[in-house]
Amino acid sequence: MASKRVIVSGKVQGVYYRNDCRAAAVEHGVRGWVRNLPDRTVEAHFEGDADAVERLVAWARQGPPAARVSDVRVSEAEPEGLPDFEVRPTPRGAR
Repeated sequence: MASKRVIVSGKVQGVYYRNDCRAAAVEHGVRGWVRNLPDRTVEAHFEGDADAVERLVAWARQGPPAARVSDVRVSEAEPEGLPDFEVRPTPRGAR
């Protein structure tokens, strides 16, 4: 099992990034979560088959059609053993 954390920068909030990320994760059989952060980035946790996780990381580099991704930081993460993929609420302090 592979597990990655990604932080996506650019025009990635208000463009359906989270919902489209969830749809891509379900399509690829990846579990995890995605959420907006107060600094206008998007954070996601992907876990599952290594090839499927890499496909989702590649998707994150482009995002949905309305997004303009300028940077994606990828790091290894501890698997959380999640049963599915969810859109999580924005942490307090975000608009």
